[in-house]
Amino acid sequence: MNFVMKQALGGATKDMGKMLGGEEEKDPDAERKEEERQEALRQQEEERKAKYARMEAERESVRQGIRDKYGIKKKEEKEAEAQAAMEQASEGSLTRPKKAVPTGCGNDDEEEEGIMDTVMKFLPGPLADMFNKK
Repeated sequence: MNFVMKQALGGATKDMGKMLGGEEEKDPDAERKEEERQEALRQQEEERKAKYARMEAERESVRQGIRDKYGIKKKEEKEAEAQAAMEQASEGSLTRPKKAVPTGCGNDDEEEEGIMDTVMKFLPGPLADMFNKK
């Protein structure tokens, strides 16, 4: 019991000296310990990165297996093919290729349908007949 009391008071007096503005004890090996700690942290970080790189490589191999099985292309491959097609199409052209004009935009020679004609297409037979009689 006496030993426990001395340890408790001994630890408290050291801390009390620091709290009252006393000098902290300099550990002669503090710098070496800090360097070892930093090196251990760097090593842990490298191991963590290597672990996640292996995991990602495994995932990518599984993804590639699925792509091969179902004939799916990677997003980058699709974009590269589209870019190559655009370049090949405009190879001899000095300007960029013209885009197709969507229907309904621009000059159409056809007579446009009115809103009633559009609605009449979707009405059932008897209702359409009622509107046509008027």
